[in-house]
Amino acid sequence: MAVTQVRAVDGRPSVRERLAPEVPGSRLWGWLLPLVVTAFAGFLRFDRLGVPHEIVFDEKYYAKDAWSLWRFGYEHSVIGEPEDLADKLFMEGKPEQMITDGGAFIAHPPFGKWMIGLGEALFQVTPFGWRFMAALIGTLSVLILCRVARRMTGNTLLGCAAGFLLALDGLHLVTSRSALLDIFLMFWILAGFACLVADRDQARGRLSRRVDSDPKATLSYGPMLGHPWRYAAGVCFGLAAGVKWSAAPFLLAFVVLVFIWDMSARRAAQVQLPYAGAALRDGVSTVLGLMVLPLIAYWTTWMGWLLTKGGWGRGVPSANVLLRPFEGTPDLIRYHKQILDFHNGLSDAHPYQSWPWDWPILRRPVAFFYDDKTPGCGAAKCSREILGIGTPAIWWIGIAALAIMVVLWMTTRDWRAGAILVGYGAGWLSWFPSAFGDRTMFMFYALPGLPFLILAIVMTLGLIIGPPHGPPRSRRVAGSIVAGSYLLLVLLNFWFLYPVLTAQNIPYDSWHLRMWLDSWV
Repeated sequence: MAVTQVRAVDGRPSVRERLAPEVPGSRLWGWLLPLVVTAFAGFLRFDRLGVPHEIVFDEKYYAKDAWSLWRFGYEHSVIGEPEDLADKLFMEGKPEQMITDGGAFIAHPPFGKWMIGLGEALFQVTPFGWRFMAALIGTLSVLILCRVARRMTGNTLLGCAAGFLLALDGLHLVTSRSALLDIFLMFWILAGFACLVADRDQARGRLSRRVDSDPKATLSYGPMLGHPWRYAAGVCFGLAAGVKWSAAPFLLAFVVLVFIWDMSARRAAQVQLPYAGAALRDGVSTVLGLMVLPLIAYWTTWMGWLLTKGGWGRGVPSANVLLRPFEGTPDLIRYHKQILDFHNGLSDAHPYQSWPWDWPILRRPVAFFYDDKTPGCGAAKCSREILGIGTPAIWWIGIAALAIMVVLWMTTRDWRAGAILVGYGAGWLSWFPSAFGDRTMFMFYALPGLPFLILAIVMTLGLIIGPPHGPPRSRRVAGSIVAGSYLLLVLLNFWFLYPVLTAQNIPYDSWHLRMWLDSWV
């Protein structure tokens, strides 16, 4: 049931209107339409998921590690010589024959590989099996973005537009169809952000009700508020860190952001000490939810390594299963030091490496797979490729949309623009120090920032269309035509690139026509 908005006697917005305006529109359509968009995204991600029927790019590491985790509890070392023997045995469904003695040193925490391994456990060690969870998680991320965009814009169609854009992004599609870690990282960061947005709305609703029912609630620090969604967000961010450590900048940025949200809510409610109130009344939830819980969730993702014998650097576990995780923690800390040293020294040249300033303009994508020896395309020379590249109509327009968000935040202090900029900046600017240190990095590292880029585009489309009440109808019609035309442009751009995103066998000339920049080859 919708909450009735009550205006103050003098005609000014009530506390409830200022703090917790309801999302207009039907709740039924607010779920049905996003589910339709999600089904469309799912079709794109699951169709021909087992193609190519071979190991693609870094699947050679993560698919094998995922199987090892489910089989042994830790990443097991595999045959190194001859170089492709382990790949051959794995593809033949004989992973037990590829292992050697001892645990393998790994560069990333295990949770993303646990998720990949679930697909292998359900559908066996096949390309479809090790890509299944990536496709599922990529599909679900479209639903989450639909819902969070709807909540932020107050418009179901704009929410669906956000999910539609994510469904049609080339980089999101490719990583949703490959057993790599970045789609899982993006998913849990997006899920955590969605929880924080829900927490913001829910907490403001509680605050407005308290203030309306008890004027004394604004005295001193203001009332104590519950934050269950903040705890859920903390678990999501901990799991994100359990996929890759690059989740940490997002968590740090969002801790600052939620304090600003808490403070601004109390200030809007005319609490006497809003800053101290945010720190003292909401601070407990922030510390427990966004500091303690992420650490617990992250530590839990290592439980297989902690409980079993044989992992890299793991001492001999005791017979008491309950004590094993705590006894193994010092070993785990030493292991983390080794992983950190590895990343700090990772500066080997790679043909597909790129720098953070290259990512928004798609200067150097990653070829996950390329084959020019398969006949049957109807031409003398054929090409099959999986090119890890974003849809230019999204990424290039997104640069302008981010600039508009900067202007919007500076002129109106719109919280949505600020949240988008914080999220995108955490996933992009945090890589600049490493870039100046010559660390090897790739364009798909930008994937966690993609939902925020799309939110910026959708917010801009909302500005072009205009609010439902106020501007002339002709203005909204014209704005809707512009927005619809843009979505059609993205669809056409994606359709044009689709063959080189999904390893379709096409004539070489058709393949080359899609290589718009020399750096894409």
